[in-house]
Amino acid sequence: METEQSRILVVDDLEENLKVLSLTLVEEGYYPLQAKSGERAVQIAKKAKPDLILLDIQMPDMNGYETIEALKKDGDTADIPVIFISALNQIEDKVKGFRSGAVDYVSKPFQKEEVIARVGTHLKLRAAQKAVEEERAKSERLLLNILPRAVAEELKSTGTCEPQLFPEVTFLFSDLVNFTEKSSLLGPAATIAELNDIFTGFDAIMSKRGCERIKTIGDAYLAAAGIPDRLEDHALRMTEAARDMVAFLAERNRKGPHEWEIRVGVHSGPAVAGIVGRNKYIYDVFGDSVNTASRMESHSLPMRVNLSEETAALLGDRIPLEARESVEVKGKGPMRMFFVKN
Repeated sequence: METEQSRILVVDDLEENLKVLSLTLVEEGYYPLQAKSGERAVQIAKKAKPDLILLDIQMPDMNGYETIEALKKDGDTADIPVIFISALNQIEDKVKGFRSGAVDYVSKPFQKEEVIARVGTHLKLRAAQKAVEEERAKSERLLLNILPRAVAEELKSTGTCEPQLFPEVTFLFSDLVNFTEKSSLLGPAATIAELNDIFTGFDAIMSKRGCERIKTIGDAYLAAAGIPDRLEDHALRMTEAARDMVAFLAERNRKGPHEWEIRVGVHSGPAVAGIVGRNKYIYDVFGDSVNTASRMESHSLPMRVNLSEETAALLGDRIPLEARESVEVKGKGPMRMFFVKN
């Protein structure tokens, strides 16, 4: 980036060379830093992170080749472009300079115009490289927002992600009580703001418990423990996350202007998971276990966590439960359920 903010470290043991190069850079709007030795150059580069380094080769104690080697070994300075400016102008000297990691080589006595032209070129290249890296990082962040990390990594490395069968998973379904009625009173902007804040809190809870949010559908929230990373204690993790969600919302109600209640249902069993779509990726889960978790939610009560018999059996006595009477579930018949005790 060719602006006055571009900082260039000039490294030379001769005071006159430092003076001439620094003055030339100032005239062009750059901000020069100075070092009279390789050791000092490494220290300044690590602390100041210059945009480019002009480095002499023939210096006492630590020459230019040794200096660039030290710079390239340090992760903080490895990507800073280095231009050698040296009286060593044999072809073998230049080849050695490029092999050591320099991006360019200027022979002494140098012409100011040549130095400025090369500096400008490499600053533009560095700016372009940073822009590409920033866009790549942004793309990866977006990918991790819609896919679990393990799935995203597989997709990036292979270009595909095979569906998998997970024999032991615990699912959680939740929805907000009377959401349609309340959202109509709040209006679109306030409703979205409320959902964003609530789901952000839920996401933090899932991350803390080692669970994975699968998706949201309106005010409904679906999460899983044991997908895509298999977990031995998936039922315990998800049940604890469910309790945390209820506690989070209760605390939020005490502090915020709008009060919300949720119903939560949890069920354990097998499921298939994989990526759906080509242009817009969605990581989704399928199977009767997902449907059963939804049924557990619909038969729960406000601010209560309702567990299936399968999840309760996996928990044992690690979490206090309250047995319920068998409940007739559409398409499944009578099912035993358990409330997590408040």
